[in-house]
Amino acid sequence: MKALLEMVQQHKSGDVTGVYSVCSSHPLVIEAAMLHSLKNKECLVLEATSNQVNQDGGYTGLLPVDFCALVYSIADKVGLPQQQIILGGDHLGPNCWQNLTAEEAMAKSDVLIAEYVKAGFRKIHLDCSMSCADDPVPLGDDLVAQRAARLCRVAENAWKISGGEAPVYIIGTEVPVPGGAHEGLDELTPTSVEAATQTISIHKSAFLNAGLEDTWPRIIGLVVQPGVEFDHHKVMAFKPERAVSLSEYIERDPLMVYEAHSTDYQTAQHLCDLVKGHFAILKVGPWLTYALREACWALDLIEQEWIEKGNRANLKQTLLQVMQENPVYWKKYYSEDPKAQTLDCQYSLSDRIRYYWPQPEVTAALDKLLKNLDNNPPPLTLISQYMPNQYLAIVNGEIARDTKELIFHKISEVLTQYSAACFGN
Repeated sequence: MKALLEMVQQHKSGDVTGVYSVCSSHPLVIEAAMLHSLKNKECLVLEATSNQVNQDGGYTGLLPVDFCALVYSIADKVGLPQQQIILGGDHLGPNCWQNLTAEEAMAKSDVLIAEYVKAGFRKIHLDCSMSCADDPVPLGDDLVAQRAARLCRVAENAWKISGGEAPVYIIGTEVPVPGGAHEGLDELTPTSVEAATQTISIHKSAFLNAGLEDTWPRIIGLVVQPGVEFDHHKVMAFKPERAVSLSEYIERDPLMVYEAHSTDYQTAQHLCDLVKGHFAILKVGPWLTYALREACWALDLIEQEWIEKGNRANLKQTLLQVMQENPVYWKKYYSEDPKAQTLDCQYSLSDRIRYYWPQPEVTAALDKLLKNLDNNPPPLTLISQYMPNQYLAIVNGEIARDTKELIFHKISEVLTQYSAACFGN
């Protein structure tokens, strides 16, 4: 992973540079990210999460090799060279199998890691921070590090069999919950320097004891808590002054920068401040599908006013109905109060709607919505009413009057803030 290793070294030499990582499996988000990358001449890091994509299919139904095929097919369509794409695996470990015993979950994790690496993923987040059915709560750092070393060895063996560039790794024990916090937030304490020091030291010992000394220089990132997070309706903003000691500490490490999770919904300035503070790898996921949902809700409103009732796709109604019929992905996270639940299901920042886009009824409704508005283009006045920024992009000649381009532009508004923080674009 030459591009990521070079980014770290540039950052270590004093350049305020970083990289953002798009954590999404939605084809429209992936295509939007690729078009954005192509336009700005950026490398693109795309990550699949273990609960999205795994050897059992995850909630998308995709195996690791399927995800790679999807990504490369979209890249070929938009004209993005495959060598400009870095594929990553997020939260790779026992995350999906916490209800199993530790050995059962780790055996599944071995398969997961091997399948990711064989498929072509080369940025690997080793996350063994969660307790399994017969584990103590919480796990000790020693055990987390030993399990990470075990999975790293599996990844190295898979790479030697499959060839290509050597993987790079992300480690860390203070790993935020995937997809945002489940409870209301009031205050977050950044990871202490002592905790970061201990994590690196314990992992290094575990890796050396496992015979992985040649691999250690390819551990480019440490996941820590910089003090950023979001819950259903609130964002904890980055406060650089609270993370000064943590930022200064990593300057002394010649190999690593910090990887910041849950950076979604931070302001453009906060994202810049994170990179300046050596949180040089910024993860973004729910914010992108949230932007997708915002765009689709706006298009649904346009359809309600423009398309005859009997021909409408009714995407919003279809999606919310599917969520109610199969509440497994949101029931334990959202309020039981009917009014609050209705609000959460649509507008929560954790965006648990993202689990429902792959459902056949939803896919069919989205396809119909796009065809309805492409075959019978709405007047610009309706676009101005519900998508004012995209209206301006059309009249300024930046995008075509096309439904997908409206969606891509909406998603790109988020990515533009990450580009500015990481590449100065």
